[in-house]
Amino acid sequence: MRIGELAERTGASPRSLRYYEQRGLLVSERTANGYREYGPGAVERVRNIRLLLDSGLASEDVQELQDCLEIDLVREPACAEAVALYEHRLRAVRKRIEALTATERRIERQLSDGP
Repeated sequence: MRIGELAERTGASPRSLRYYEQRGLLVSERTANGYREYGPGAVERVRNIRLLLDSGLASEDVQELQDCLEIDLVREPACAEAVALYEHRLRAVRKRIEALTATERRIERQLSDGP
């Protein structure tokens, strides 16, 4: 299928699909006239990429999950690599929240103490 059809079937923009390809997350073949041609597994792969990105993972994180991108991450049992990465990212987010909360408290103290 061509990029327009893949975009339509997945809800991803053609620009996003080209970006995924540039990042090594998606692969296409080139036809004689230069059009991108995607295989039948591309729909599932793009849906998974979007799911992972929408979950807060970065494209670099998704690259680490290449083996998980071929299965249906919504309906299949969790991919062990994805679970480990989610747990790692969740710990990082919680640390960031703690740091931001501490900053918030310091700023509130400064405001309540007055100039």
